[in-house]
Amino acid sequence: TATPTAPPSSAGATTGPAPDPTGAEGQPPVLRRGDQGPEVTELQLRLRQIGLYGGDVDGDFDREVESGVRTYQLTRVVLGDESGVYGAATRTSLESETSEP
Repeated sequence: TATPTAPPSSAGATTGPAPDPTGAEGQPPVLRRGDQGPEVTELQLRLRQIGLYGGDVDGDFDREVESGVRTYQLTRVVLGDESGVYGAATRTSLESETSEP
């Protein structure tokens, strides 16, 4: 009589970590035109606090948000991110001078 065999175990298999929706290694995501969601809403609210965004707070990173980010980067001399892109350097600077929405 044959003895049924168990399916191969995956216990020794190595897989990479699950993708992290917040960005690499738990860092907040880099945001750019076309992105949507709650992180963009927070960005819109922070830009509004300092008078650089007057559009709808709708979670849509459109040209107006990009323009606000670019203006912020130019006036604060934030050089660590691509122009109009909300990356780590811009986020750190903006969060240091605004309150959490």
